[in-house]
Amino acid sequence: MQYWMQYLIIGFILIFILLIVLKATKKDFHVEANKLVDCLGGKDNIISMEVNMSRFKVTLRDVSIVNKEGIQKMGAKGIVEIDNQLKIILGPNAKQLERYIDELKK
Repeated sequence: MQYWMQYLIIGFILIFILLIVLKATKKDFHVEANKLVDCLGGKDNIISMEVNMSRFKVTLRDVSIVNKEGIQKMGAKGIVEIDNQLKIILGPNAKQLERYIDELKK
């Protein structure tokens, strides 16, 4: 009976530590999205957006004010510039980012 309680307490402690580690490593999505919007020249610089799986395609008013280095530092796997469009490979959060920027622009 005593061993059962010890294992139970150890289990709770391990779960608690795991939750703390996960919380500390999880990025706040809204903060990251705001940083990306700033790197894109602000919400007023964004004309339209489109998401295709992990790629985020954004049409901009002025591509010259975009901070591409800042976008890459945020974890973008790649950036392709064609005329006034950027295609950014972001990963699984691309669709969520599109929704968040849509809300910002309203």
